[in-house]
Amino acid sequence: MDRILITGGAGFIGSHLADGLINQGYRVRVLDALSEQVHGDIRRPPDYLNPAVEFVHGDVCDASSVRDALLNVDAVFHFAAAVGVGQSMYQIERYTDINNRGTAVLLQCLIEQPVKKLVVASSMSVYGEGLYRTADGRPCAPPERPLTQLQQGSWELLDENGDPLHPLPTPESKVTSPASVYALSKYDQERLCLLVGQAYNIPTVALRFFNVYGTRQALSNPYTGVLAIFASRFLNGNSPLIFEDGEQKRDFVNVQDVVQACVLALERDEAAGRVFNVGSGRSHTVREIAERMGRLLGREEIRPVITRQYRVGDIRHCFADIGEARSVLGYQPRVDLEEGMGELTEWLKTQATLDRFEAANEELSQRGLRL
Repeated sequence: MDRILITGGAGFIGSHLADGLINQGYRVRVLDALSEQVHGDIRRPPDYLNPAVEFVHGDVCDASSVRDALLNVDAVFHFAAAVGVGQSMYQIERYTDINNRGTAVLLQCLIEQPVKKLVVASSMSVYGEGLYRTADGRPCAPPERPLTQLQQGSWELLDENGDPLHPLPTPESKVTSPASVYALSKYDQERLCLLVGQAYNIPTVALRFFNVYGTRQALSNPYTGVLAIFASRFLNGNSPLIFEDGEQKRDFVNVQDVVQACVLALERDEAAGRVFNVGSGRSHTVREIAERMGRLLGREEIRPVITRQYRVGDIRHCFADIGEARSVLGYQPRVDLEEGMGELTEWLKTQATLDRFEAANEELSQRGLRL
């Protein structure tokens, strides 16, 4: 394989992947609409995009742009997507259009212009709640927490006897249960790609990214990753707002480890037709992450605020079992959280950012999506 197309490749993860592929000797083309929510009002590729990239300004929902971008391409990474659990619950048409229809447009074009490999970016959000075990040791996939429980400020998942369930690393075999429009659209993306890939003999891999962090995150986008949102709050002298009690567990994976997994998925034939978790294999609470971010930025005097509020579409615990990625892809996370967050905060200190979180949070409240 020689020339690789990355849809959405001017964004956070895609631009890092472009660097990684170019360093490996690939030629990279990027198709990106330069969404204002992510890139601001610029009409040119961001300065961080590798100068060796062939940039195509176009929308993944536009078949003509996609066909042009696919010319003489050997493989595709499909990263183009609208991202954000909360926003997806009130911009339903937009998220479905970009994520679902955009993927359908790409696949329709790939039938006409097939490639040797397709890798689609999926998300841990497709699981809904992660895997748990009961008090007597049985693994279980619990349903969503009932609204009455959340209104009482009782956050943990409970079994039928009212006893707390214990969160476990979540494997790919755990039943999917998308809890938001965004999550449902990501599941649709991965299933569409795998289904069409099998039907048309296009080797396809779906990678379920967990909470990716690193440099180049869109700091002024209030629907981006939680680390970027917290950083934007700290840098503007505002307290990060943490939903529920802050003890919800997530898997934070550095973008360089995500690039590693992507390149392995591209190059390993045995990956075709499969789904893999891409995480660090470790869990941390959201409260811990906020406090660590404050220390690294030198803003210890700004304390995170525990809101004890709930957002529709949020889940309690989900962190990755990466055994399949290790055994099949040879994936091994290399960047520990301390090192990765240190690099991130050094970059953050050089960035200007607008804190739009309060406006986004109020939007959810007015629509009854924050309780």
